[in-house]
Amino acid sequence: MSNFTNRLDAKGRVSIPAPYRATLARDGFEGLFIHPSLELQAIDGGGNALLQEIDQLLATLAPYSDERDSLSTALLGVSEVLKIDGEGRIVLSESAKAYAGIRDQVTFVGQGFKFQIWEPERFQAHLATARETLRELRRRAFAPHSLERT
Repeated sequence: MSNFTNRLDAKGRVSIPAPYRATLARDGFEGLFIHPSLELQAIDGGGNALLQEIDQLLATLAPYSDERDSLSTALLGVSEVLKIDGEGRIVLSESAKAYAGIRDQVTFVGQGFKFQIWEPERFQAHLATARETLRELRRRAFAPHSLERT
């Protein structure tokens, strides 16, 4: 849950927020599994829980189907497993940073079974859009219905 913005150090390392490290430790995954988000200019990250979600999604598709092959390629074919050092830091690959537009800071955003890694300004724009979408859903869900009298 929550979000945290951290700066990359001179060696390109960034600290994973402590609550996220604790969740990864409980999850039992060695390192950090990441892949480019399917829809957004962000990186999805997590451990065994994220891999289980991917496996469950792939299991809904016929083996050797074009759909399964495409999704496997998009989720697993460009994924990486990053090492977490003793200080809880990772080094994002150049391809991951380029995909998400990351330069000198990242924002970690909790999403339950995974978290996302964003360039901070892109995250703020995404958050504004998400809030507007939520407001619109709320307006539609609670819009007054016309009352007809009979």
